[in-house]
Amino acid sequence: MYQSKFGNQDIDQLYEAILTLKTKEECYRFFEDLCTIKEIFDMAQRLKVAKMLTEKRPYTEIVLETKASTATISRVNKSLIYGAEGYHLYFNKLKQK
Repeated sequence: MYQSKFGNQDIDQLYEAILTLKTKEECYRFFEDLCTIKEIFDMAQRLKVAKMLTEKRPYTEIVLETKASTATISRVNKSLIYGAEGYHLYFNKLKQK
């Protein structure tokens, strides 16, 4: 079992709440209540950046398309290389569909 660097009971409860969601509409409703609009946009942007990085797209193209800063792109790239492989789990599941 994966051991998170920052897990605790409250975070476990959050993830369990997310895992109960079944539809995109449920996700919209839950995350609109849970997060600010900016937080949702930021997470979506990071996911798009990660996808573009896995496609080997250059930073300049990613900046133009996503409006992400090079610092954000660098941080996402670092997660792709050294992180907990969460992005890779998601992208692999997408390929399997």
